[in-house]
Amino acid sequence: MAGVLDRIRRAARPPFHTLSPPAARAAYVAGAEMLDLPRAPLPHVRDLTLPGGDGAPRPARLYANGPAPQPGLLYLHGGGFVVGSLETHDSLCRQLALRSGRTVIALDYRLAPEHRFPAAVDDAWAAMQTLAAEPARFGLSTEALAVAGDSAGGTLAAVCALHARDIGLPLALQLLITPGTAARTDSASHHLFGHGFLLDRDTIAWFFDQYVDMHNRHDWRFAPLEADVDGVAPACVILAECDPLVDEGLAYADRLRAAGVPVSLELVRGVTHDFIKMGRALKEAGTALDFAAAALKASLAP
Repeated sequence: MAGVLDRIRRAARPPFHTLSPPAARAAYVAGAEMLDLPRAPLPHVRDLTLPGGDGAPRPARLYANGPAPQPGLLYLHGGGFVVGSLETHDSLCRQLALRSGRTVIALDYRLAPEHRFPAAVDDAWAAMQTLAAEPARFGLSTEALAVAGDSAGGTLAAVCALHARDIGLPLALQLLITPGTAARTDSASHHLFGHGFLLDRDTIAWFFDQYVDMHNRHDWRFAPLEADVDGVAPACVILAECDPLVDEGLAYADRLRAAGVPVSLELVRGVTHDFIKMGRALKEAGTALDFAAAALKASLAP
């Protein structure tokens, strides 16, 4: 991990918070899969659309490693609600489809600042409800849907699980990879790992400013730690030790367990935020993918 960080420093790319959102998106696309595993060939990959929260169609992509119907997994990409796309997380979604026994459907939700909070939440909820209501349309079985995401997408996945509980929609699993869960950035890990560990405090602040007004930061749709979590779906939580978000990820896992929610937790030592997309350089990425896949397989009906 130290070697990866050294190579990133030597590349001297400008931090996201010094760029405009379009320039930050282009920079993220350019580097997103450089350290990721090669895109695994799958028998079924196709682009489609899902209705967004505003009723307009949103791009999505389906990945399946077997014949239909398979149980579904809605995947929500990371990127601070400002950057990220279907392309930046294509390899990761392929790996989950390859390993999990589920058909993965990735959503290209609306990004800030053009579409501020709660646009991303509304898109994620609309996609989840559509997949659950019309599984045959997407080649999915009728088994309970799972939701997953990394970083900001992990936040959205947690919020999807809360909404699913509230509307009586059964979910098999919420897979939360290095999620943001808190309204504030004042935990010990935000200070300890806030500079020089890939995801910097200045960039987190910039993401938040682009996405959400200050008066909305205690809304549980932005900060799931503010929610009542009783009765939500079982969780698989994967965290990175050297991540500003690790304390709030642990706090959310503890909150779920205290509410009686089954939680499988993997705290990966010695790695930073986004490590799961560095499989070419870090064996820990593959191990974490196996952990996620095992939880997704365990969530399947016997």
